[in-house]
Amino acid sequence: MNAAARRGRPGDAVDGRILTTPVGLAFPRDVTFESWEQAGQRLSRIASSSAWYLGDWLVYGQDRYTGRYRRAVEAVGLDYQTLRNYAWISRKFEPSRRRSGLPFQHHAEVAALPPEEQDRWLDRAEREGWSRTALRRALRVARDPGSRPYR
Repeated sequence: MNAAARRGRPGDAVDGRILTTPVGLAFPRDVTFESWEQAGQRLSRIASSSAWYLGDWLVYGQDRYTGRYRRAVEAVGLDYQTLRNYAWISRKFEPSRRRSGLPFQHHAEVAALPPEEQDRWLDRAEREGWSRTALRRALRVARDPGSRPYR
């Protein structure tokens, strides 16, 4: 392993693989387009899922380790309010109701609604291919039909 990789900094990858480090990616000199593209797809899935992972982790900790939960959350070093939001949204959507085709933020937009409305809006967002912003606009118009959709 090269010195940069040992120190946790991106440098030349070893064994022809793209490596992750705490501060970035290390690419082999001869990475193929296909390998590079596959790595991007994997990273996208991880990024999309990380809020769910943290939310589920927090929910489990809240339920199982009541007295020690706060200490663990502080040890993670992430913003407490952000983590609380992740946990709240994870509680609102049991895994069977989560849409793998929609990012966490779509679920966050509808989390305050009753479950049947959440499902209706998420189904529609998935069917229409809405971005989070488009979903937010549609929700705003539905709440106040007189409002303009693009503000």
